[in-house]
Parts: sequence; structure tokens; C-alpha cells
Amino acid sequence: MTRPDGFAAYVAVTAAYWAFMLTDGALRMLVLLHFNTLGFSPVQLAYLFVLYEIAGVVTNLSAGWIAARFGLTSTLYVGLGLQVIALLALAELDPAWSVAASVVFVMAVQGLSGVAKDLAKMSSKSAVKLLAPAEGDGLFRWVALLTGSKNAVKGFGFLLGAGALALFGFAPSVLGMAAILAVILLVVLLRMPGGLPAGRKDAKFKEVFSKNPRVNWLSAARVFLFGARDVWFVVGIPIYFYSVLSDGSPEGQRAAFFMIGIFMAVWVILYGAVQAKAPAMLRSAQRSEADLARAARFWVGTLFFVPAVLAVTVWSVGTPTLWLTGFVVLGLLVFGVLFALNSSLHSYLILAFTDAKRVTMDVGFYYMANAAGRLIGTVLSGLAYQLGGVSLCLATAAVMIVLSWLSIGRISDSDSAASSPA
Repeated sequence: MTRPDGFAAYVAVTAAYWAFMLTDGALRMLVLLHFNTLGFSPVQLAYLFVLYEIAGVVTNLSAGWIAARFGLTSTLYVGLGLQVIALLALAELDPAWSVAASVVFVMAVQGLSGVAKDLAKMSSKSAVKLLAPAEGDGLFRWVALLTGSKNAVKGFGFLLGAGALALFGFAPSVLGMAAILAVILLVVLLRMPGGLPAGRKDAKFKEVFSKNPRVNWLSAARVFLFGARDVWFVVGIPIYFYSVLSDGSPEGQRAAFFMIGIFMAVWVILYGAVQAKAPAMLRSAQRSEADLARAARFWVGTLFFVPAVLAVTVWSVGTPTLWLTGFVVLGLLVFGVLFALNSSLHSYLILAFTDAKRVTMDVGFYYMANAAGRLIGTVLSGLAYQLGGVSLCLATAAVMIVLSWLSIGRISDSDSAASSPA
């Protein structure tokens, strides 16, 4: 089988992106668990990630233009370099600082990390559209494999971060990740194969805003889908599990770190595995683009019932018990499977709806919406947990899924109308 032009470059970009996501997942767990042990409230913990998500909104909007103007490799190099700088800066955090100073410093560093992540992501995601086979469900299979493997790697990162915090402490763990990522950046700089587009000088920033209604409605659906995940994922569930699993002793804290890290890792790895298998599970080879758009509405409607049932159950029981915690874990794993199918369909549809000339622009706009959803979910996660515990986090997720269902429905309805005889 003849490999497409640029395949080696795509492999190099993807491998570097995997390494980046490993550190990204580890850093999230390090920051969340470290500052929870320092006594930060759920809202303060959410603040630590707010600038990370705001940076994602701004960066994704501009990264599409940057990649179109200067080439896909430029966004990868800058992204990796900024992540190394962010990790080195975070190692300078002084425990003697006040809570306000610590929050502001970590918010700023996390913001830099958010810029880094979305610049690196732009290279990898856009390369799929340019290099994937045009025949059959080749595009769906390639994007599903990329997103699935990326999330599986990030899941290992969650486990790595929690384990490193328990074994080595905060600063040594962060410095170790910075050193590894710096080596990877050096290798990529020296050994990057040719084959990816170098950019076009006439690319204008205003082209970022799509005039395609399907891209816009899909982006709206993405906002609410990822908000529905992060409203419980970022702060609510980790802190809920910590309150259940830790007895407050150093040994109890370490055990809780490992248990939370294992759950978060398993959830994200399961999510990634289902994403990679989504084309086969959805029989995409036998289905049209319009049919897959309608399937996206069905699967997000199915997803609604999971957080709704969990929210009612947790609220009605009240006090956490062993069986309730087990029920929540099982329910969230089911959420992960259904969420992965939805996310994979979205990632395919955005590439199906765009064309090669606009790919970085539309992908950037779409992932800006993705970051906006994570930002909303992050803020609501800390606020909802502080006001009503994990049950309110889950109830909020159910409401946001309804909004995603309404948005994705505008795509499938328009497709149905377009395919109906006059």
C-alpha cells in the first residue's frame, strides 16, 4: 500500500502531540490534587483552570489563521516550546506565597499551557483532513484513531500526574516533565520530515469566522457537549472522590491520589478507546454524511439520561455510601462510552463539512467552541459543587446536553430538508 505524501510528517506531528498530551494530563492532576491538599475551595480550584480555557478560546480562534499563514509545523514547534516554559515556571511556585498570589500565578502559567496545547493540537488535527484517504470512511477512521489515541495517552497522563505527586512531590514531577518534553521538541526540530503545507501568504484573519451554517451549529453543539462533561469532570468528581476516599492522614491522601488518578485515567483511556473504535461501532462505512449527522442527534439524546439519573440518585441518597460511590463510578463510565461516540462524530463532521483550503480556519473555529465549552464547564464545576455538591454538577450536565441536542438537530434537520424531493 502506497503511503500518501506527507505521511511521515503526519506521524511525527502525531507522536509529538501524544507526548504533549501526556504532560497535559499529568499537569492537570498535579495542579488539582496539590492545591486541594493546600486547602483551596472548589471555586478556587476552578479558577486555576479558567485562564487555561480562556486561552484555548483565543488561541484556537487565531491558531487556524496562524497555521494557514505560516504552516502546520510552526504551530507545533511553538506549542511544545511554550509548554516547556510553562512547566519550568510552575516549578518556581513557592508554598509560602499567599492564596491570592498562588492563584494568580498558577492561573497565568495554566493560561500559557492552554495556548501551548491548542497550538500543538492545530497541527495534528488539520493534518488529518489533508492526508486522510478520500475514499470510503477513510476520513472518519483516521480522525477517530487520532482523537482516540490522544485521549488514551492523556488518560495515562492523569495516572502519571497523580502517581508522580504521591511519589516525588510537586516540583520534581513538573521539572521531570519539562525535561522530557524539551528533548522531544529538540528531536522534532531536527528530524521533522517534509510534506505538510508551508502556509499561504494571502490568508486573512477574517476568514476564521465561518459562513457555513453546519460548521456554526456543530460548533454550538460542541460548546454544550464539552461543558456537560467538564461541569463534573474538572472539579466536582475529583473533589467528591477525595472527600470519600481520604481520611486526612498523609497515607490516606496518597491512597486517595492514586485512586482518583486511576479513575480519571481509566475514564479517559476508555473514552479514547471507544473514540478509536467509533467508525466500526457506528458502521460508518455503510452510512452517508447526512446519516451520521442524524446519528449525532440520537447519541447526544441518549447521553442525557446518564447524568440525569445520576443526579437524582445522588441527591435522593444524600450521604455518600460505598454502593453510591460504586454506582456513580459505573454511571460515569457509561457516560464516557456515550460521550466518546458523540465526540468522535463531531470530530468527523467538522472535517467533512470543511474543505482543504479552509481546514485550519474551520478546525480552529470549532476548537474555539470546544474550549468555550470547557471554560463554561470549568467555572460551573467549582460553582455548582460549592452550591449543591456533585448532584448539582450532574444536573447541570444534563441541562447542557439538552442544549447540545437542540443545536445538533439544526444540522440533521437541514440535511433532511436538503435531501427531500421538492
